[in-house]
Parts: sequence; structure tokens; C-alpha cells
Amino acid sequence: MQGYKAPQKDALFVMNELLGFDKHYADLGFEDASPDMVEAIFSEAAKFTENVLAPINASGDEEGCVWKDGVVTTPTGFKEAYQQYVDGGWPSMTHPEEFGGQALPYSLGTIMAEWFSGANHSWAMYPGLSHGCMETIKAHGTAELKTQFLPNLVSGLWTGTMCLTEAHCGSDLGMLKTKAVPNADGSYNLTGTKIFISAGEHDLSDNIVHIVIARLPDAPAGTKGISLFVVPKFHAGPNGEKLERNAVSCGSIEHKMGIKASATCVINFDGAKGYLIGTENRGLNCMFTFMNMARVGTSLEGLAATEAAFQGALVYAKDRLQFRSVSGVKNPSGPADPIINHPDVRRMLLTQKAFREGKRAMAMYCMQLVDYGLYAQNEQNKKITEGKLALLTPILKAFLTETAQETTSYGMQVFGGHGYIKEWGMEQLARDTRICTMYEGTTGIQAIDLLARKVAGSNGELLKLFIQEIKEYCLSIRDKSQFNAWSNTINKHCDEWAQITGDILQRAATNPEELGAASVDYLMYSGYVTVGYFWLKMAVVAQEKLDAGDFSQTVGGDKDFYQAKLLTAKFYFDRLLTRTRSLVSAMESGAENLMDMPEELFYLG
Repeated sequence: MQGYKAPQKDALFVMNELLGFDKHYADLGFEDASPDMVEAIFSEAAKFTENVLAPINASGDEEGCVWKDGVVTTPTGFKEAYQQYVDGGWPSMTHPEEFGGQALPYSLGTIMAEWFSGANHSWAMYPGLSHGCMETIKAHGTAELKTQFLPNLVSGLWTGTMCLTEAHCGSDLGMLKTKAVPNADGSYNLTGTKIFISAGEHDLSDNIVHIVIARLPDAPAGTKGISLFVVPKFHAGPNGEKLERNAVSCGSIEHKMGIKASATCVINFDGAKGYLIGTENRGLNCMFTFMNMARVGTSLEGLAATEAAFQGALVYAKDRLQFRSVSGVKNPSGPADPIINHPDVRRMLLTQKAFREGKRAMAMYCMQLVDYGLYAQNEQNKKITEGKLALLTPILKAFLTETAQETTSYGMQVFGGHGYIKEWGMEQLARDTRICTMYEGTTGIQAIDLLARKVAGSNGELLKLFIQEIKEYCLSIRDKSQFNAWSNTINKHCDEWAQITGDILQRAATNPEELGAASVDYLMYSGYVTVGYFWLKMAVVAQEKLDAGDFSQTVGGDKDFYQAKLLTAKFYFDRLLTRTRSLVSAMESGAENLMDMPEELFYLG
């Protein structure tokens, strides 16, 4: 497979020309994050991504991680790449200066996290979880804990994890058995085993700081009895000094379908010393800081995979000669025409492209919302943006990763039989990406979170808030008659979105199974409409740039970039947004076709 290229131009288009990140950063007090500074940072990140991470992606998959006597060794080149990452100051970008950070906005670092994952998904897992660990300690830890752990985490000298699930409980965290017993000095001893811990043990950093949920001896049953703790692999002194080994060990690593160079660990806590974060029995509330960060991060893995699949498929489709085009010979000097001339190959490439760019716009919009929640001073504006983010986070996580399954599959399909062969990289991409729909909450869990907790739980207010934004935008472009058809389509979908929501909630009032039965189709419907909204906005911007006619000061640099946006928008509205029709039919069919069959009629034979 050809080398990965960081999508700088498209990211800058969304930042500068679609979402106005320059004003966004200035309004939040990030004067240093000027457009020139952003471009300089992107340029350096692209070099690291393309020249350091991408070259060790396939070899890392082939070599995998090795576990021996509790020690995990990462593949050749991973440790050196991590050291370059630390030396470049990348871990500290978005964290406060008081802990050694550079105090740049969250969104700026997160945009590049997509590139790291696109170039090397496995490697990106190691530093990726550290940010959620840091945010959790910053948001809920005591001043002492912040001093003890944050400087080394911010510098990248130490890394972090989250330790949630156990073998018997999966996503039902109320069933956890890990115990925390208080000590006289205010610390706790934790005993239990956690599974599926990404980057739980490795040789990249000097220490690993685990964020762990556990139950106190007198805690109530269920999720109401969960507390949250910081448990380091090595004890830390009051100023972050690395001390003796804690009673934390890696029992094994999982042998997985993909991301084989990322250590997925069984972690044993054998009376390990830890420190309470937040208040007793309120750990899950604090944990959502980490979980929401992780869900945004996982959504970017789906976007990254779509980008990488499109890059590989596009280059191959332009080079691979197979058959003649039915509309006439396109390559008269060769024995056949490039396969990009065949309609079905175009269908796959345009699906990848439409998702790639639409999902990036949606993701970066959500990053803006995170910025507002972290840094804005206006409490009313913060409440509005946090409400929108609460609604969109499960959509972002599930929709971007579900559609990544389709786009990576198309990556293999464009290559034909070669897509099934390791040397081209497409089959690794499909294997690596398959996990994204499952960890940090499966698609089903995201869907019920959206419909039951966010929509029904807010009496529809969060949905109304976002629909209002979309409708106001559609109204604002009524004078742009060439976009009226697309604008009307989005408007009608918003009305339908609200109507479907009401219908489901009404049915659920008498049959609670209706929520679960409709939830995944409802989430996917929501994703298609949301991405459609951003494609409408991108099309309007592209047309404005074309009408202006001067491309010297634009991100695109020439008219082809903007014409491609318009044509891709047309494909999205004609071919992909129409998928909502089948989703509506499925939701309207109700729960009976799922729940009427008795359990005993599910049988083998």
C-alpha cells in the first residue's frame, strides 16, 4: 500500500472555511492558535505521521506484541516512535501550562489524533488513552493528585489507561467485583482483575497510571456503588517521583483479530495502592469524563479508517487496468482502462469520499463543542453547547465507526482479490477497524444512550436544540436558490426526525421494548441527517468560493477542490441520505417482529 498522507487540506477547509476556527479560537482566548500557527503545527504533525508512524504500521501488525512473565514488549520501532512523539512535545499540546502543557485548545490536538490513527491505529492507542486519564484527574482529582501525576502524564513520560470491565460483567458495570478497602492514611487497597485494558502494559513509558472503578466494602449494589481510583503501576511520590512497584501486574494479553500491535491486557490488582477520585460511590459520574473523551477518540478512529481506505482505494483504482469502459476507451495506449472508469468502482470510491469528508465536518464541529465546554466563560452558551454535544456524542461514536466498516470493506473490494492479501494493507485496515464499533460501548449501547438517556431523558429538549440549529441554517440560505432542493430535504428530514421520535416514545409508554427495538436504526437515521446537514453547509461554502473566482487565498487553492465538494454533496444527497427510507420503515415496524418469537424457538438444527 502507498504511504499514508495526512489530510491537511481537507482539515484546513473545515477549520477555516466551514466552521471558522480562527474566530472560535480567538473568542476562547487562544490567540496563539492563529491560522499560521495551526498550519505550521499541521505540517510538523504530517511529517511525523507520514515518515515515522506509517512505515511501522504493517510491520507492527506482523510482529505484534509479546507477553512474557508479565512484561509486554511492543513491536520494533514503536518505542522509538513514542520517544519522538514525546520529544516533539505532542503529548503536552492541549494541557495547562501549570502542569507543563502548552495550553493549546483541545480540538487542535484531537484533529491530529485522527491522522495518527489513520497512519497506525495500533500505535495511536498508546498515547490516546492518556488524554482521557489526564482529563479525569484534572476534572475530579485533588490538588495533591494533580501535582503527583499530571506533570509526568502531560510530558508523556508516563501514560494512562482506564480499567472498567471484568470478565463477568462486560458493559454492565454494576456487576463489577473489584474491591477497594480504605487504609488509615486515606489511600485504598484495590483487589480484582480487569480485562480488555488497552495499553495496560507496555515498554513505551516509565510508568502507567490506571484509572480504575471498584466497590467499597459498604457500597450499595449496582452502579450507585461504584467509586473511582488512581492506581499507578509504580508508586509516585508527592511531586511525581517514581518509587517502588505497586501490586499491579499484567496476567496476559489478548490474541486479537486486529490492532495486534496494541497490547490489550488482563490487569491484576493484588491489594494495589490507589487514591480516590471524586466522592465515594460517585465514581461512574466521574468516569464519564474519561468515557466521553474515549468515545470521541474512537469516533476519530472510524474517520481515520475511512480516510485511509479511500486513499488506498483511490490510488489503486487509478492505476489498475481491467476491462474497457462501456462509454468508450479511456486508455487507448494500454490493454484496458483504469477501473476508476467503471460505475461500481465509482460508487464505492464516492461512498468513501462522501463519508470521509462529511464525517470529518461533523467530528470537527463536535470538537468545537468540546472546546466551548472546556473553556467558554458564558454559562448559558456552555449549557447549550454541552447539550448538543451530549446528543451528538453517541451518534458520532457509532455512526462514524459503523460506516467505517462499510468503507474499509469497499477498500478491499476495489482491490479485488488483492484486497484480501496482506501486502496491500486493506485487509489489515478492515481488521483493525472492526473493533471500533465495539469498544467504548457497542453500537447498541450508544443507540440506547442516544434514544433513552439523551432524547427521552431530556423530554426531547436536546434534539429540539440541534434541530433548531439546522432549521435556522436552512432558513438563512433561502436566497441561494440552487440549494433549495437540498435545504428542503434536510428540513423535511428534521421534521420527520422529530415525528419519529414522538412515535417511538409514544409506543414505548406502553411497551418499553420499543426503545431498544428502534434504537440502532434511529441512531443511524440521526447520523445520515446530521452528516447531510454538514454536506449542505460544505456545498454552500464551495459554491461561494467558486462564485468569487479567486482561489489564491483559499485552502483549496484551485476550483477543482470546490467543484469536487459540490459533486460529492450531490452524490450524498442522491445516494446516501436516501438510506433513511429503509431505516424509517424498520423503526415504524415496531418491536413485535423482534420480541414475539419465544426464546425456545431460537435453536440450532
